[in-house]
Amino acid sequence: MLGAQRFEYATAADPALNYCLWEYSPAVSSEDKFRSINLLYHSFDVAGIDGRAFAIVEAIRQEIGSFRTVFGIKLLPGRLAWEFYFYDYARQRREVSITRVLRAIDRWLPCALPVRENLPYFMFSLDLDAELANGRRPLDVVHMYIGNPGSTVSSGIAFDIRATGTTLENMYFFFDARTQLGDIAKKVTSSAHFDEATISLQSILDPQLRDCQTICVANKREHDCIYFSGIGVDQLLLFFERFAYPSAIVDFTRANRSSLDHLLFDVGFDYRVEGDRLLVLKSGYYGVF
Repeated sequence: MLGAQRFEYATAADPALNYCLWEYSPAVSSEDKFRSINLLYHSFDVAGIDGRAFAIVEAIRQEIGSFRTVFGIKLLPGRLAWEFYFYDYARQRREVSITRVLRAIDRWLPCALPVRENLPYFMFSLDLDAELANGRRPLDVVHMYIGNPGSTVSSGIAFDIRATGTTLENMYFFFDARTQLGDIAKKVTSSAHFDEATISLQSILDPQLRDCQTICVANKREHDCIYFSGIGVDQLLLFFERFAYPSAIVDFTRANRSSLDHLLFDVGFDYRVEGDRLLVLKSGYYGVF
């Protein structure tokens, strides 16, 4: 297994960061335990993705440094896919820009999209899948995130940048899971994609996951999404079981539970109600490299 040969172990100097690159206090001592990047490497092995994926990760890290990139491992129908997220809250005074990252990975993921670096984005993300990793197609979309002034909670707006133009993708709203559960419930039910008369709210606000730090609700064009930030490894395993992750991922996580118990994880799933059933379109879990 190529990924296993690259496994990395935490040091006392490692920062503990969630999927927004916000710091948290580790559940237990992290020294000599797994870094979350090992989950990414293992997922590459499970998917049998081209070795260029490892080179892309290393090129990004060499360009902008360690612990500055968030990765998402996505389970779609019949396959795994990935997304890399980059933050720089300095906005126009940013150091980590779309242009800089695209140049660093151009050898593996060529992208000819025009980017306006004067825009006040604080975050962007890039997709990765098997076809992109093996060079069968170029990178044809960049996701750009800007702030949402006027919102009463932390909020962001995402746009797709494509050759055909820029379009609104979704809106995100972040809530404190312990003090704003009522507001979270109202946000989930205030949607054209959810019908509380046919689907239980608990199927979205999963009791096994909502004991966390932050819950984010996103309104997307054709569905909604919910994210639970700051869950433990046992909750991660429950998440894997609920959404039927590949047994290799579940078994690896369970076998290495004691090497992962210092981490707090972030998970999410996209959904909409169709008729009398809840349709889950994709789910994902996150880490940092």
